[in-house]
Amino acid sequence: MILSGIEIEDRLGTDIIIKPFNPKQVNSNSYHLRLHNELLVYNNNELDMKKENNTKSMVIPEDGFLLEPMRIYLGRTIEYTETRRLVPMLEGRSSIGRLGLFVHVTAGFGDVGFRGYWTLEIFCIQPVRLYPNVEICQIYYHTIEGNYKEYCSNKYQDNRGIQPSLLHKEFR
Repeated sequence: MILSGIEIEDRLGTDIIIKPFNPKQVNSNSYHLRLHNELLVYNNNELDMKKENNTKSMVIPEDGFLLEPMRIYLGRTIEYTETRRLVPMLEGRSSIGRLGLFVHVTAGFGDVGFRGYWTLEIFCIQPVRLYPNVEICQIYYHTIEGNYKEYCSNKYQDNRGIQPSLLHKEFR
């Protein structure tokens, strides 16, 4: 079952933490998250999943940054979230998708117990100008049934910034 916007607000401070929280970003069954002004891009065109791939950081200026097609940009949300007893999910907003802009390639599924900022895997079909602070995606929450273990990871839990792929750690 997906929580309503009213239920999201009712569970703030217990099962759901969103910092900073703005009631204007609550929707009927989700909460809009905003794009931070930093992006990471990989330095090489060829990426190796067994190795740490070098990245460079860039700042999105207030007058926007033109994204190139066929390139992955890693961003993050301004909002920090924590989720208990619920499964957090992330999706792009339809207005963003109608511009041919994807905010996650495959990682829209969160884990019970996740704490941190959401890293966004931003990809576009055609050039799109991107701006900082835009409400770029939405988080929504599913209830969970049955016994479960809360998420704990030495890779992404309690992150403080954009997280490139840390898959290489699994090959050690």
